Amino acid sequence: MVYAADCADTVLLELRKHLPKYYGVWSPPTAPNDVYLKLEDVTHKFNKPCIMDVKIGRKSYDPFASSEKIQQQVSKYPLMEEIGFLVLGMRVYHVHSDSYETQNQHYGRSLTKETLKEGVSKFFHNGFCLRKDAIAASIQKVEKILQWFESQKQLNFYASSLLFVYEGSSQPATTKSNDRTLAGKFLSKGHLSDADALECNNNYHLFGSPANGTSVGKSLSKVYARHRKLYSKKHHSQTSLKVETLEQDNGWKSMSQEHLNGNVLSQLEKVFYHLPAGPQEITEVEVRMIDFAHVFPSNTVDEGYVYGLKHLIAVLRSILDS
Repeated sequence: MVYAADCADTVLLELRKHLPKYYGVWSPPTAPNDVYLKLEDVTHKFNKPCIMDVKIGRKSYDPFASSEKIQQQVSKYPLMEEIGFLVLGMRVYHVHSDSYETQNQHYGRSLTKETLKEGVSKFFHNGFCLRKDAIAASIQKVEKILQWFESQKQLNFYASSLLFVYEGSSQPATTKSNDRTLAGKFLSKGHLSDADALECNNNYHLFGSPANGTSVGKSLSKVYARHRKLYSKKHHSQTSLKVETLEQDNGWKSMSQEHLNGNVLSQLEKVFYHLPAGPQEITEVEVRMIDFAHVFPSNTVDEGYVYGLKHLIAVLRSILDS
């Protein structure tokens, strides 16, 4: 067993790195004969955890499944064999409303080959911008799991999932933001400090609907120009973090001619409070393998799981590059 204290199998020991930690077994007082594994709560260290469960593999039924079981599983998501994975659900934190958006298994089963990319990207969008930092970190985690599967031939997994978790807020649970602190600094001085730079994973997005109220267009332009100067100076060697100047220049040029609505202070406070401080900030992400009820001995590479992982990585890369 992978969690056995005396386990010496190097393949299983390597697998442990991709699983929730094991804390022994537990039986409820009312049913002492029922034994459960006590596993780590992967979300425990996150303040605003964004969670997605993705079933991996071309088949969600094991080799010993009855014909009825096979038919039942295939009918749930006929595209499983072609796509290689299925989104079972997600919970995404939206910074502007300080609330979560949830999607259940019906959402994942509604995704087609044409809508799959958009459907998965929904998990990484916080209501204001695409969290490309979380996507990049997730790809690295999934690639390590893929390396393990390509290196072993003793286990095949069926109906198993990957649990994705990333931090929806850049602030630790113990930190509280002073009312209007960042927004006040922003509006009064027309710029932010290096740590407060208006940076959302290389996507500069603010609510842009014009309305009568405080004019901050010129200040926004100053922030953007200053941030680009700092960004270029400090991170010119990081090609993966280059600013896409043409599209963003046009966006900010139009913003300088508009007015934001009267509740700009509270809106900006929410945005700044939850965005990463800068491109060098380490993104907190976990990707763990869960659900092991259908794991079987084998002497071949788990081609179905490998296929699903590769396609999932391809979709994530496509979202990151778009």
